[in-house]
Amino acid sequence: MGERPAHLSRRGLALGDAPLTGLGLVLLVLLEGGAYWWLKYRGLLAGRPRTAGLPFFRVLRAANPVLLAAGAVVVGLGLGSGAPWTHAWPGAALWLFAILKQVNYFHLQLSHDTRADLARLRRSRRLRPSHLARDLARERTRTAP
Repeated sequence: MGERPAHLSRRGLALGDAPLTGLGLVLLVLLEGGAYWWLKYRGLLAGRPRTAGLPFFRVLRAANPVLLAAGAVVVGLGLGSGAPWTHAWPGAALWLFAILKQVNYFHLQLSHDTRADLARLRRSRRLRPSHLARDLARERTRTAP
């Protein structure tokens, strides 16, 4: 096959398997979250109470943990390989961020950006389900036999 290009060399820039895996997972989950909010926004503009594409997001909610677990294996191998920290730790940090974004989009609202969010959090002292999680739960009860 030939030699790896210099920019992908293990001795060059830290673009090993662990950082690329972590980056790919973060980008994937961020893309999914962005797609949800775009569809939600478009639905609200059109006056539709239900967000389009919820069955697809239900599949993603189940598939993402499998991808994140596979990413954990790749990152773990990178951390255990004895490679310089610059080749493994960025991947671990990105992988952890992907997990946090998965939880934030599909399970619990971790981001509290507004005063109202912070006030509700202080008052209730608990995290609430994310918007996507609530939409998925509503859709499940609508389609239940």
